[in-house]
Amino acid sequence: MARKYLKQAARKGKTSIGGAPAQVPSIVAGVIDDIRQRGDAAVRQYSERFDKWSPASFKLSRDQIESAISQVSKQTIEDIKEVQQNVRTFAQLQRESIRDFETETAPGIFLGQRNNPIQTVGAYIPGGRYPLLASAHMTVLTAKVAGVPHVVACTPPINGQIPSSTVAALSLAGADEIYILGGVQAIAAMAVGTESMPKVRFIAGPGNAFVAEAKRQLYGEIGIDLFAGPTEILIVADETADPFAVATDLLSQAEHGPDSPAVLITTSEEVGKKSIQLCSELLRTLNTAPIAGVAWEDFGEVVVVDNVDEAYRVADEYAFEHVQIFTASPRDALEKMQNYGALFLGENTCVSYGDKCIGTNHVLPTRGASRYTGGLWVGKFLRTVTYQEVRNPESSGRLGRLCGRAARAELFEGHARSGDFRAHRHLGDAFDWIPV
Repeated sequence: MARKYLKQAARKGKTSIGGAPAQVPSIVAGVIDDIRQRGDAAVRQYSERFDKWSPASFKLSRDQIESAISQVSKQTIEDIKEVQQNVRTFAQLQRESIRDFETETAPGIFLGQRNNPIQTVGAYIPGGRYPLLASAHMTVLTAKVAGVPHVVACTPPINGQIPSSTVAALSLAGADEIYILGGVQAIAAMAVGTESMPKVRFIAGPGNAFVAEAKRQLYGEIGIDLFAGPTEILIVADETADPFAVATDLLSQAEHGPDSPAVLITTSEEVGKKSIQLCSELLRTLNTAPIAGVAWEDFGEVVVVDNVDEAYRVADEYAFEHVQIFTASPRDALEKMQNYGALFLGENTCVSYGDKCIGTNHVLPTRGASRYTGGLWVGKFLRTVTYQEVRNPESSGRLGRLCGRAARAELFEGHARSGDFRAHRHLGDAFDWIPV
């Protein structure tokens, strides 16, 4: 089908994980290795170097946490609590959808599944450009709903100060320990453990190029939620869409960073052209225009296609993190589309709701990762494990015969003998490999 580009990205495809330049992996590897070798001393060195932050203790005391909370306005505290209730409600529904079970598959053969929470989780809350309170809800609170008993939270200082509102969000979300510590040094300290920082088993949360690369390098030693790159938004719009809503929402995500792609796929050339015009006009009064404008110029695209079905197919090719549907029948996208981190249906809904307050998780796959994974959710903090019990001797014997044959077909004699032994014990089968 024909595609017409009214605007193409000037630098399409030029970002990597987190927009990382080529030297980032080697820098990150060096920091991780140094912290592995020197522990707290290295952590302090890098915090001083990168954040100009070297307090007596990176970990906040209870008094420091209460002091930080007391500096936050009553309205902000109330809003944090309301948003966290929305996140908690959705996360609890997710948890209830994951069930333990046990079933008897044959006489006396019981198979079961349990979903056990990870015991120690690290939550990283970015704070370089903006104090991202919502990331506290999405990581710490979701882990707690999953049943994680101990959550360690790290967030960087902002302009050399403790970010009070972020600390309040972390505390209200249920963080067991809060550290004012950012960047690779925070990720590495949580992952490998230091004299003062407990080692965690899993790290969740977004971050810049260095944080994303640190998580990538440490994956395997610890678990991670997903590999995160620049925030992405894609809007599918037909002729019924309001170009002002389109432009507003495209720029709302472009302000995340100068490498955040914002794409419109529309069946209406008029909607496309008007949206481009309005983006230019809105940038004149947007205080984050120095960021959003660069993102829109370098990574913004507007594509005109023949019909809505083709728009959905093109959108699936992009496989973006956030996809908004501004069409006459937005719920059609639930059946027509496959590749997205989260769908936002209709003009009454926007990605900003998902980012900040509606209750679904905003830690989502980017750079095409939605083709193979969803975003952060309760299930990421659970380990689905199985158990087996054979109570019926005859059933054990029959399984033993089957095991013997199946194992020898794969040339695993030791496995086969485990089955032979039980077939002999319970069914009287002969075997000739008993040591004399």
